[in-house]
This record gives sequence, structure tokens and C-alpha cells, in this order.
Amino acid sequence: MRSSVLSHSSAHDRAVASALPTRLRPADLLRLTDEGADDVLSGRYDHLLPADGLWPAEQRWATRLSHDDEVDVWLISWTPGKSTELHDHAGSLGALTVLSGALSEFRWNGTRLRRRTLAAGDQASFPIGWVHDVVRAPAAAESVGPLDPTLSVHAYSPPLSAMSYYEVTDHGTLRRTATVLTDQPEGDL
Repeated sequence: MRSSVLSHSSAHDRAVASALPTRLRPADLLRLTDEGADDVLSGRYDHLLPADGLWPAEQRWATRLSHDDEVDVWLISWTPGKSTELHDHAGSLGALTVLSGALSEFRWNGTRLRRRTLAAGDQASFPIGWVHDVVRAPAAAESVGPLDPTLSVHAYSPPLSAMSYYEVTDHGTLRRTATVLTDQPEGDL
């Protein structure tokens, strides 16, 4: 009897896995963002950083660190007051690792927005359907300047192709306001 239970469970796991948009799991994406963060900190991607060594102070900035048919990995700098707006990543799973500074994430939990702060070294993953807004944390804005930016590495699998944007209604529900085709991370840059 035990072998039939294992056999049924394995068949079910394979069926579920084949229905997902990627073979990568959140743990895989967290590993990729952690490795990407280490590579940025070690100087491997210095050739992709702003040429003058000054990080943009008015707009968020991003560069693609790696890309293939399965995953996209990005380095993003965050400026004070520039929010991504409430959004999802359509059919992509995602993860991030904060390299420096701190980010505030406002995630829709089904009834309201919940805030968490992610400091340097913290990681987060987001499954399909995760609706959130990300902004440079106020504490980071006070302690980190343009020469020492708030940075994070993000991974999306499959690579981003669309994002939907939302607003919270007066009735405490989400309303989709737009869906856009994009290959850019975390909203308009």
C-alpha cells in the first residue's frame, strides 16, 4: 500500500510541476539573487554600473545582469520617494536580495496592505499573484546618499513579459487599473 501512495504522490507532483510556468522554485530564485548580489559586491559587474560612479538621484535605475529563456536577473537602484506602484508580475515568480540600504514592501494580503522592511542582506520571494509596491525605506533615504545607493538584485522566472497595476478601492478590495507588456523589472524606471 505504501508504494501506491508514493507513486500517486509522485505522479501528482509531476503533474503540478508541469503546469507551472517555470521549473525554478522560489528557493532557486533566492539563490540566484544571493549569487548576483555577491557578484555585484565583488566587482564582477562593475562594467555595468553608472560610468561616472554617480547613481541617479531622481529616478530608479536598473541593469540586466543575466538573461536566458528561463530567468532574468537585474540590479536595481532605488531613489527616495519613487514607488513601483501596486503591481504583480503576471505569470512570473520573483525574488530579491537587498545589497545596501533598505526597502519597504507593501503587500496586499487579501484585505489590506501589510508593510515590511527589508534591510541589506534580507531576501524575499514572491509567487504568482503576489501584489506589492516597493519603495526605498525612509531610514535608507536618510542614511544613504547618491554615492552609497540602496541596491537590490531581482530574479524573475520566466522572464517578465507583463505586469498588472492595481489600486485599493474604498470598499477594501483590489481593482486592476492596467496591464502592460514589459521586460523591465519592478515598474517604470
